[in-house]
Amino acid sequence: MKNFVKLAFCVLIFYSCKTEMKKNKATEISNKETKESIILSRKNYCNQLYGFWLGQSIANWTGLVTEMDKIGNIGEIRTGNFYTRDDWGKPDQPSIWGAGIPSDLSPTIDFVFRDTNEIWGADDDTDIEYMYQHLMFVNQTSFLTPVQIRDGWLKHIKQNEENYLWVSNQKAYDLMLEGVLPPETGNPEKNEHHEMIDAQLTTEIFGLFSPARADVATRIALLPIQTTAREESEDISKFYVTMYSLASLNTEKTLSERIHWMANKARKVLPDNSYPAKMFDYSRKLYESGITWEQTRDSIYYRYQVQQKDSYDITSKNLYCNGCFAAGINFASSLVSLFYGEGDLKKTIQIGTLAGWDSDNPTATWGGLIGFMIGKDGIEKTFNRQFSNRFNIHRTRQNFPEDGIDTFERMAQRGLLVTDRVVKEEIGGTIDEENDTWIIPIEIEYK
Repeated sequence: MKNFVKLAFCVLIFYSCKTEMKKNKATEISNKETKESIILSRKNYCNQLYGFWLGQSIANWTGLVTEMDKIGNIGEIRTGNFYTRDDWGKPDQPSIWGAGIPSDLSPTIDFVFRDTNEIWGADDDTDIEYMYQHLMFVNQTSFLTPVQIRDGWLKHIKQNEENYLWVSNQKAYDLMLEGVLPPETGNPEKNEHHEMIDAQLTTEIFGLFSPARADVATRIALLPIQTTAREESEDISKFYVTMYSLASLNTEKTLSERIHWMANKARKVLPDNSYPAKMFDYSRKLYESGITWEQTRDSIYYRYQVQQKDSYDITSKNLYCNGCFAAGINFASSLVSLFYGEGDLKKTIQIGTLAGWDSDNPTATWGGLIGFMIGKDGIEKTFNRQFSNRFNIHRTRQNFPEDGIDTFERMAQRGLLVTDRVVKEEIGGTIDEENDTWIIPIEIEYK
């Protein structure tokens, strides 16, 4: 009898354990598959898209004051000591192509604004994004085709006069004129400039078209990115797109907390053994050490342009201005203003403007991102003033409606409609018309 009781007890324990194991396994599977949704106000998002264009314009034109003023002291072109915070408000120094003449945008290194009776001009940090939004809007698509991109470039970019294209963008354009379609225009075998900065300043906006879903954002951005980029420059561009997509999450946290959370999430798109990943880790380590942003910037210059660490070998290629247009060094520079700016729009633009190299690019990228996060109203509050809402795309491009004079309101509204399509057709979300909101399914690990 005792043996029978023992046997029955063991059987009971066995089946209890087995049942518990099944339950735990089911719970584990359920957790992996769990999805939740976020609700975003379309009205608020429209205000944020306005903030993206306004913030990007302020930061772009401010950064242009110091563009290529400071690139280091390697090779034939030497620009002396880099700027520091003490140079803010002081006279601008000539750029590498300024023939000894400082910027005509501002006599001093300071913010550049356009008053309500003036017009913002397009630049290469804003005009290709404007064009891509326009092409997605008129073609009623979330995924631009190779032909749509080629036709858009050839229609809207000038051929026989100043066209505000450089390095990889210019090469891609030349290839399109020869009949080559994207993504072959960014193929390293055809485009020797594929390592340059171009894609990372022309595709961030795709992240805004896919709020909270960076997986979708990088898919719709892939062909535009590959139009001019490959390898590390492609990865860097995906990093920026991811940052922009994640900007709709964790709104209950401080801007600084959100910026650092977004950056750490975006870091995952960078292959661990790549130089962009190592640049990110090195820059973050220096920031967390408590040294000044100037010391971090100087360390980045020494590590990557002087010592050529982490397989970043641009210096060895003996390029013009030591590769001052390269994706890598400008990515590293952008991390300085991102980390040390800590979500403060003014501080981020100031650091980006003073950091060196292609200084209008990081400023435009982060000015657009933070401008989106705080919206039009937040920007006006930050600077305690109002700004022009008009934008002249024909300063750099051509063949747009209204002789190229647009407004941030209309640009934001078109962006909203593009986002509607992405939310419904690619993300699988819905529009609650009664409450004017999007309901967006989101994988829980993104929270």
